[in-house]
Amino acid sequence: MADAMNYETVVYTSYLKETLELLDDPGLLLVSAGAGGKPNAMTIGWGAVGPIWGKNIFAVLVRPSRHTCTLLNESDSFTVCLPAPDMRAAVEFCGEYSGRDSDKLAACNLRTILSTKVSAPGIAGCPVIYECRIVHRNEVNPATLARDITAYPRGDYHRIYFGEIMAVRALAGAAAILGRV
Repeated sequence: MADAMNYETVVYTSYLKETLELLDDPGLLLVSAGAGGKPNAMTIGWGAVGPIWGKNIFAVLVRPSRHTCTLLNESDSFTVCLPAPDMRAAVEFCGEYSGRDSDKLAACNLRTILSTKVSAPGIAGCPVIYECRIVHRNEVNPATLARDITAYPRGDYHRIYFGEIMAVRALAGAAAILGRV
């Protein structure tokens, strides 16, 4: 695991605008580790951040067919990592391939970094890392889904993981990396 010394803890809303922009394009990296402890990264393009149940929550959607879903079901936490601009190829790779078939972190030359508040690691070099403790899991119920939502032609409905944001860490210079300055 890489050294976490260049990160500082920030308020969860500090990089919310960048989080939502990157969630849309190219996506964020969701990191989990199951019972075996081996971390895996998956690209996510759907999620929500904000207060629920009096807690700051990052909700992520993962299809049950994904390897990450298995890992999340075995885990108590996950991290959501904002990729640096030079990580676009890794984000694309982690969205195309399954961790069942290969070590995506090794294939993309990504190193993990210990989290400060949860067991799931983050990805070194990502400008911002959300550390989340899973507080609830919920299935998308097709019977109650609006008819105009057509994201499930094969019936592979998402599972939603609600993660209480326990810490948000930003790399020194994150604002410049993300183009804020």
